[in-house]
Amino acid sequence: MSEKLLEVQDLRVTFPTHRGDIDVVKGISFDLGRERLAIVGESGSGKSMTGRSILRLIRSPGRVTATKLKFDNIDLLDQSEKQMRALRGARISMVMQDPKYSLNPVLTIGEQIGEALRTHQNLPRKQVHDRVIDMLDQVRINDPDRVAKLYPHEVSGGMGQRIMIAMMLIPEPDLLIADEPTSALDVSVQAQVLDLIDGLIQQKGMGLIIISHDLNLVANYADRVLVMNAGEIVEECDASALKDAQHPYTKGLLAAVPRIDETREELPTLDRSQWDAT
Repeated sequence: MSEKLLEVQDLRVTFPTHRGDIDVVKGISFDLGRERLAIVGESGSGKSMTGRSILRLIRSPGRVTATKLKFDNIDLLDQSEKQMRALRGARISMVMQDPKYSLNPVLTIGEQIGEALRTHQNLPRKQVHDRVIDMLDQVRINDPDRVAKLYPHEVSGGMGQRIMIAMMLIPEPDLLIADEPTSALDVSVQAQVLDLIDGLIQQKGMGLIIISHDLNLVANYADRVLVMNAGEIVEECDASALKDAQHPYTKGLLAAVPRIDETREELPTLDRSQWDAT
């Protein structure tokens, strides 16, 4: 692994309930260099909460605690909200799951991408416009001048996801967190979007955390894989060795994936009696 960009030790995300406090992320630890890390698991396993906690986006009454939560030697837990706003976008960006809920419906595409740049850099209007058009071109959007003038309801889901990627990458952050970046897309478009993210990440030398429930899909675009279940990391391995996973939960997830040459009459379900998820 390259020099540490992110250090996470004993990270916990806690919410109060009428039955007492519940940890939805239960003391996980990992490091990240300028590499591609996949965090995978079922819905509710704590993947998205992990990504949001790095950006300090867990709001009260939720609580984030950690022995260490450092980004480029900056203690994220010691940062004020004003200091975190300076880091978000400029140095750490996050692509949310569904662009329909992330894009402002009353601003044009160009205005929104330009705002992501102007928030962190004081640039002339012409230079901002040129950077926006160039970024739209980099995410493989045809006729970027026309698309920049459109509103979010005028673009498809696949184009909306590319626009979100452009918005998050235009400030040129050091770390991108992509939360289910293909969940709202057709299968035919998923690989294109992941190829796009992978190419831009390698071109800019950034770190990447890609969050997904699809082990096989992200394994092709990651260097390492963390498998989460019930708020815990149950297995860590190189992406190339995912097929040789040892934990019953990971094996169960892999076995439940349908294959092109499928011969089984029924897909297996997870047998949770094989491990203790409490």
